[in-house]
Amino acid sequence: MVDPLSEAAGRLPGEELVREGIDDLARGKATVEALLVSIGAPRLQELGFELAAPFENAEERLYDLLAEEDERSAHGRYNALVRRLVSFERAAACVSG
Repeated sequence: MVDPLSEAAGRLPGEELVREGIDDLARGKATVEALLVSIGAPRLQELGFELAAPFENAEERLYDLLAEEDERSAHGRYNALVRRLVSFERAAACVSG
């Protein structure tokens, strides 16, 4: 993976989720992190991240996966994950550019 944020490594909000998601996506594993990266794929690619083929219907699949774990908290957890993704994207944009 080309790392457009090598100088900022480990300092961005949500970075651990994004890095794990990129790795899982490369392995074809439909994890919470990989689905989250799939949701953010257009922006992440714009920022210079190389991604394997993002999962289709990632929003629905992520929600369903979270609901399987705990249906009552799925909505809140989904929103929190998306907020962390957006925070990462915004911070990455500032660092890269």
